[in-house]
Formats: sequence, structure tokens, C-alpha cells
Amino acid sequence: MDDFVGTQAPARCLTDPAEAVAELERVLPALAAHRLPAPPGVDWARLEEALGTALPADYKLLRDRYPTFVLSDFLLVGGPAPGGEAAWAEDTDDLETLAEWCEDADLSVPLHPYPAPGGLLPWSSSNQGDYFLWSTDPSGPSAWTVTVASRNGAWWHYTGGAVQFLADLAGGALECWGLPQIRPDITWVQPQGVTAGSGSG
Repeated sequence: MDDFVGTQAPARCLTDPAEAVAELERVLPALAAHRLPAPPGVDWARLEEALGTALPADYKLLRDRYPTFVLSDFLLVGGPAPGGEAAWAEDTDDLETLAEWCEDADLSVPLHPYPAPGGLLPWSSSNQGDYFLWSTDPSGPSAWTVTVASRNGAWWHYTGGAVQFLADLAGGALECWGLPQIRPDITWVQPQGVTAGSGSG
């Protein structure tokens, strides 16, 4: 039996990073009160050099605007902390786990972790062990989409970016295949953010 559940698409793909973040702010109005007065100072150039690829602009904008938070007491939304860029990029634990999952999954179209061409790169995780991944694309990070690998073995794709995925998930626009029902509430982790559960993501 194929572990691939299907593909969900946004009603309209938000390609402008600011528009994607604004949509997440609309769905999660509690975000606005916690917007950082200035970016925390993540050295994106250093991180991307260590990682070997640029990262999507919507993700970087969200990380520069907000501290780490947990969505629906389930999904960790964060990223690298200033000074921890190299460690974040070089932490391969999640990629090793993902490689095992990809190998064990019964998928008609095999998936592979980054840095394989079109490979999967983690950007978030849940407190139940689910992974939220970028499906990388050789044309550049603006074309990256989202793949969900749930702990129970279900895999599915979303044909938009990570921030719009969060907005659609929290706003109820997506079926929560293999995931618990997501509520539009947030819990703050630390004022300046922490590593987001995935080193290479």
C-alpha cells in the first residue's frame, strides 16, 4: 500500500513573502503583539553557505519578525538563533532519521533527503515526531513546496511555501492528513527564539 496520501494546493499561491506572512498574521492575530522590534540578527549568508543552498524568503522573513512559537500545542515554528547558524546547518540528526523514513516508506515516487536533487529538507517538526519539509527545487528556493511526513507513516504534499502552509493549516483550509486537528492558537517559547527542532531545517 502506497504511504502517499495525496497533494493539497492553496486556493492562490502567495509568492510574495510579505503577503504570505501577512496571511499568517491574519489567521493568527495573536502574532502581531509579539513582533520583534528588529530582526534577531541571524546571519543568513553564513547559514546558507554552511547548508549549501539559499533558503526561502518567506521563512527567513517570518524568522526575522517573530520569536519561536508552538502552533496548536503541536507544531514548533522557529529556526536558527543568532550565533548558532553553523550548528543548525550542520546538525544532521533529522536528515538521518528522514533518510530511514524515506527508505522504509512505500512510495510510488521515491523521496530522498537533501542534498539529493529535489531532496527533502526539514524546516519544522512536531512534538509527536512529525516532520514538515521543504521539497527543494533546482530552480531555487522560491519554487520550494512543502512535504509532510507524519509519524504514522502518511506522506503528503502541499504546493505552496512554508509560511502559507502554516496559515492554511491554522486557518482550516487544509485536511490534516495524518495529523491532529490544528487549532489557531500559539504558545511562545523564548523571546529570542530557539533552534526549531531540526538542524538542517
